[in-house]
Amino acid sequence: MFRFYEASIFFNAFALKVGLCRSHRNNNFLTFEKKIIVQQIKIHKAFNLDGNIFETTEKLLDFVRDNTPEHYNFLLDLFDKKDYIIAKTSGSTGKPKEIKILKKYLINSAKKTIDFFNLQPNTSALLNLSSDFIAGKMMWVRAIIGGWQLDVVSPENKAIKKKLQQNNYDFGAMVPLQVDANIENIHKIEKLIIGGGVVSENLQNKIYNLPNEIFATYGMTETVTHIAVKPLNKKAIYNFYSTTDFIGFYRVLPQIKIDCDKRNCLVITATCISENPVITNDIVEIKDEKHFRWLGRYDNIINSGGIKLMPEEIEKKLAPHIKQKFFIASIPDEKLGEKVILVVEGNNIPTIDFTSVLKKYEIPRLIFKTDKMKLTSTGKINRKKILEKLSLP
Repeated sequence: MFRFYEASIFFNAFALKVGLCRSHRNNNFLTFEKKIIVQQIKIHKAFNLDGNIFETTEKLLDFVRDNTPEHYNFLLDLFDKKDYIIAKTSGSTGKPKEIKILKKYLINSAKKTIDFFNLQPNTSALLNLSSDFIAGKMMWVRAIIGGWQLDVVSPENKAIKKKLQQNNYDFGAMVPLQVDANIENIHKIEKLIIGGGVVSENLQNKIYNLPNEIFATYGMTETVTHIAVKPLNKKAIYNFYSTTDFIGFYRVLPQIKIDCDKRNCLVITATCISENPVITNDIVEIKDEKHFRWLGRYDNIINSGGIKLMPEEIEKKLAPHIKQKFFIASIPDEKLGEKVILVVEGNNIPTIDFTSVLKKYEIPRLIFKTDKMKLTSTGKINRKKILEKLSLP
């Protein structure tokens, strides 16, 4: 008689063999984690992870689970039967939220980056970003479908430093804080993209003469990472622009259309990565159909005495003169509606003649100090949290 117990063993062995599930013991019962694999995302035959090649998706997943478990859940989602993944937005188009991104959009976005930077199979790349966010997710997708040699390391600066001291890479992606903390070894990444925050003038000066190519990127979760790039250092600028007219402007990737809404905020149309136009809160200056300059956030605008001011533009003027972290904000004012304030990190008040740097209406009326600037998960100054802590009027 073919008993239930025997049937269970038969099914379990078959399931494990074909990669339908993984078994583990829990309270003396044999349970299974479902892992149905579909080939929507196909592993390139040249793909290499930390020096290892993988004959099957199952073997890749097992390796990641055992060696870099912080990335395991994303890869499970990437290879499951659904045609989408869930990703968290950062607030570029409104309040942060979870959204669905079709896997075909992940593939299209990855191919755009691969083609734009001419990243061939066997490209060596460093992944030092969390796969909780779109930048880290897309490094995986690019490497897997592009057949890269991918090294994975913790986002912590000590781990990045150690890896860069040991190896050179063709391609990498970092947030500004990681670049600044590893400035001595950044030249070991031949093509480096920086995203997740504004690259300060101070950091631009540090990287300007480095021998590699370094780019700022513009994008967000809703656009499945970057849709435009801007060269930051001398070598990249020389190789990228045919004329000086576009220096300082982002160039959009192929098949990306840009426009402005009534607020002068960027509107992105790209059916290859999003079914609908993406309406941002980023105020921009559009030079032509391929180039734009980022000016600031609509939700940060200060209306002081009827004059609209962008904190980011004021910060850019002050950056060469203030050494510590800082930002520009506003508080209510009876006469002006809002008045400009300066918030600085630490106890030192900057000694600066504001009148020589700023226009009259841009000058901060008050200066506030905070012990340490709170940062977002991507390294941006968390203006809202800091202002709440200061208990401003």
